[in-house]
Amino acid sequence: MKAISAYILLFLFFGIHLSAQEKQKVDIQSGYLEIRPEFPNAAIYTKDESGQVYIVHEGVEMWCDQAFVYLKSNFVKAYGQVRITQGDTISMNSKYAEYNGNTQFAFASGDVVLTEPKTTLKTDTLYFDRVKQQAFYRSGGTVQDTSSVLTSRIGRYFAESQKYQFLSDVKIVNPKYTVKSNQLDFYSESGDAYLYGPSTIESETSTVYCERGYYDTRGDTGYFVKNSRVDYENRTLYGDSIYFDRNKSFASATNNIRVIDTINKSFIRGHYAEVFRAKDSVFITKRAVAITVRDNDSIYVHADTLQVTGKPENRILKGFYQARMFKPGKEGDEPTSGKCDSIYVNEKRGITKLLRNPVMWSGENQMTGDTIHILSDTLTNKLDTLKVFNNAFLVQKDSLGYNQVKGESLIGLFTNNELDTVNINKNTQVIYYSRDDKEQLVGINNTVSSSIQMYLEQQQITGIRFIKKATGKVYPPSMLPENARILPGFTWRGDERLLKVEDLFKDKPAPILPKIQGIPLPYDEGEFFEDIPEDKIQLPKESKLSPKDLQNRPDDPKAETEEDE
Repeated sequence: MKAISAYILLFLFFGIHLSAQEKQKVDIQSGYLEIRPEFPNAAIYTKDESGQVYIVHEGVEMWCDQAFVYLKSNFVKAYGQVRITQGDTISMNSKYAEYNGNTQFAFASGDVVLTEPKTTLKTDTLYFDRVKQQAFYRSGGTVQDTSSVLTSRIGRYFAESQKYQFLSDVKIVNPKYTVKSNQLDFYSESGDAYLYGPSTIESETSTVYCERGYYDTRGDTGYFVKNSRVDYENRTLYGDSIYFDRNKSFASATNNIRVIDTINKSFIRGHYAEVFRAKDSVFITKRAVAITVRDNDSIYVHADTLQVTGKPENRILKGFYQARMFKPGKEGDEPTSGKCDSIYVNEKRGITKLLRNPVMWSGENQMTGDTIHILSDTLTNKLDTLKVFNNAFLVQKDSLGYNQVKGESLIGLFTNNELDTVNINKNTQVIYYSRDDKEQLVGINNTVSSSIQMYLEQQQITGIRFIKKATGKVYPPSMLPENARILPGFTWRGDERLLKVEDLFKDKPAPILPKIQGIPLPYDEGEFFEDIPEDKIQLPKESKLSPKDLQNRPDDPKAETEEDE
């Protein structure tokens, strides 16, 4: 008799519309039915020795210790170890719940736990709209994923897409990292997280910042755009877009990238870079330039590809293919520059090597050879010594020709970053336009010697000393034919000289940059609560809620959507 009465009462409560072809099954498996005078409009069901009150309706199952069923308002209130399930995908537990049969709207409070296949949501108060298939909280909630814990002040769950939308004080805590964001969309099936607005991903070894990004919380890979950067212990990587792989300690950046070395006061820029944190290695290309600040001056190194390796105290820079260097000098100084196929810089040893077909200019002086080494004082960071190995050649343009000195090797000495003494050794030859104090031509010196020492002031040759002079003399211009004024192996490369920073890319086409695949803002799915005036909201008088509880709060943060772009 108890079960039959319950069946009839619940049939009336849910207001089922039956057709001749289809019957809706409403069943109460257990529960003690009673009518109390103090609750004249309610049918009360209480658990008994057979178990909790159990209600089944339209794909929803409910268990509770006690249920108050209000027939006229089509409304139920459930107390004590309440559990509601929808199919085999969603389950909700709480201390209290209520359900409006007219609107299919549920409310739960007191240790609320919403469980779906991959996550568990815990909050104090939860609203669930069966029509929209959405759940909502705004008093703080925690979502336990298979690998992370997500918290936020406001959260919304979309059952059909298995998506959480978190707003305000969003945080993901994983054993490896912590994510903080203003707005985050999380897909529970895949573990994908989309970050909107200023966001960080912090770990012991790195911090990622972006204002639009994607992160695979289970695979530990990410893609970041809009003011994105990765901060390592001693390097910061910037780029229009950044790919990040935590498992491989790897990051790559595309378009307008910068890698800043905070310890060595240097940075690299270009349009594509790869950073291997564990190997302390940076690879950069597409107009790659490394810039180092030394002695209030900057040294620029460019090549088709640059690679920086080593710990901060022992950084090594390598440039491959069409390498160039440029040092502007302080105000009033002549620049120092060079070109070669490959370049090598060891900052700890203070050595720069120009390799394969190198040429270097110190002021007006052009130097060539098989290999060129530039040595710097590691304490003062000033230029110290220049070494040219094999087929050394120094050329300086004169108004009537070229001053030339060649030999097997060349050693130059710098004072205050200016070349002031040059020693050329073994089988040296000279063509030099000698001039008096008034810059009038005295004659052309053509001499062979075992070695030569030259003195310079303000990058101009002011004196020559021959050591073990063999043959030679100063010829009047009319006595030395034009073809005798050029030494064997002479090459003038003055038109290649770098005079400004922009010359690092002279005669090189601008790279074609890929179009960055952005991350759009999410589709606007509207507010959780309908925009209805309080006096128009239909709410059973027996509900614990007030119409104000079912309205959107103007002070709560709103999700950014594609309409805001």
